[in-house]
Amino acid sequence: MLAPADEAALAAGIGAAHAGREPLAIEGRGTKRGLLRPVQAARTLSTRNLTGITLYRPSELVLSARAGTPVPEIEAALAEKGQHLIAEPPDTRGIFGAAEPATLGGIVAANLSGPRRISWGSMRDHLLGIRFVNGAGEVLRSGGRVLKNVTGLDLCKLLAGSYGTLGVMTEITLKVLPAPEATATLLVQVPDVAAGVRAVSAGLGSPFGVSGAAVLPGVPILAAMRLEDFAASVAYRSERLREALVAFGAVTLLEGEASRAFWREVRDAAPLAARAEEAVWRVSVRPSAGPAVARVAEALGGRALLDWGGGLVWVAAPATAAAHGALVAAAAPSGGTCTLFRAPEALRLSVEVLPPEPLPLAAIAQRVKAALDPAGILNPGRMRAGT
Repeated sequence: MLAPADEAALAAGIGAAHAGREPLAIEGRGTKRGLLRPVQAARTLSTRNLTGITLYRPSELVLSARAGTPVPEIEAALAEKGQHLIAEPPDTRGIFGAAEPATLGGIVAANLSGPRRISWGSMRDHLLGIRFVNGAGEVLRSGGRVLKNVTGLDLCKLLAGSYGTLGVMTEITLKVLPAPEATATLLVQVPDVAAGVRAVSAGLGSPFGVSGAAVLPGVPILAAMRLEDFAASVAYRSERLREALVAFGAVTLLEGEASRAFWREVRDAAPLAARAEEAVWRVSVRPSAGPAVARVAEALGGRALLDWGGGLVWVAAPATAAAHGALVAAAAPSGGTCTLFRAPEALRLSVEVLPPEPLPLAAIAQRVKAALDPAGILNPGRMRAGT
C-alpha cells in the first residue's frame, strides 16, 4: 500500500504509476471496499495520511479539509461552533463492517447523502472547491472558497460520484450551515408501505418544512417526518403537522436527542438490519414507485427501508444475480436506477453494479476519462467492467 504523507508525494506516486502503466486501487481508509465492483490492481494508494482541517471560518460558513480526514473529526469541529454538514452523509461502518470511519474524500467520491437530501440537496451540491491529482500525476484545482466561483467545466461536481476513477482528491472545501436549535420527529403507524408513502408525501407537501421523510419496516410500519429549526418554530409546526397526519394513523412525537438519534439510524440504514450474508441495494425511483420496489424486496425474502419520501429504497435481500435482476426490473418502469451497494465479490463481478449509461452519455464519459486519466490507472473496473 502507498500512503503518501503529503500532496506532492501522492502526485509523484501517481505520476510513477502513470509512466509504468500500473493500475492503482484508490481509497481513503478502505471502509467501502465492498462497494461497486472489485478493483483489479496490484497496489493500493490511500489518502489516510492526508488529514486535518486546513481552513475553518464559521462566520463565512466555509470549511476546508484534506481528503483523508475522518468525517467524525469534521463533524466534531463543526459541532463546537453550532454548525453541521448540510448533506448529512451516512456513516457506512455498519453496512460494510468497517472498523474505521469514512474519510471526507471517500464520502465525496461516492456522493453519499442522508435524509436531508430531500430538502437541502446532495453532498455534491455543497462543494465549493477541490484540489486533486489526475491520472497523469498533475495537481489541479477547481472552484474556491465562495459559492459563485466556477467558470467553464465544474470539476468539483464531476469528481463527486466518480468513485476515484477520474482523480484523487487531496483537499475539499465545503459550504456548511448552522445546526438547527431544535428537532422533532412525528411517527405515524400505517398499515402498509403504500400508506406510509402517502403519509410522508402529505407531510412533504405541507407548509411545515419537513427535512426528513422515511418509511420504516417492522411491526408496526412507521412513516417518519422530521422538523428542524428554532425551538418555538418546531413546537408550533409539530402540532400543526400532527393535526394534518392523524387521518393516516396514530401519531407519536420524538423530540430533542431522541429525534436526532432516530435520524442517525435512518441515515445509516440501520433499520434495514442487513445480515452479513445478504446484499444491499440502493434503488432510486419516483416516490410513488417506492412501494412496488418494497414489495419485490419482500417477495425475494428481504426487507426495504424507504428514505427521501419514498424516492430512495434501501433493500437487503439474498445475494444472488436473480435478486439483482428483479430489483433492476422493479426500478425500470418509473425510469429509476438500481445500485448494488454491498455484496460478495463474486456477485459484484458478475452483474452490472451501476445502471448502464445511454450511448451519448457513455461517449462523453469516455472522453472525460481519457482526458483526466489517459492511461486508465485509477480504480480500473470500479464502476464498470473494462473502464
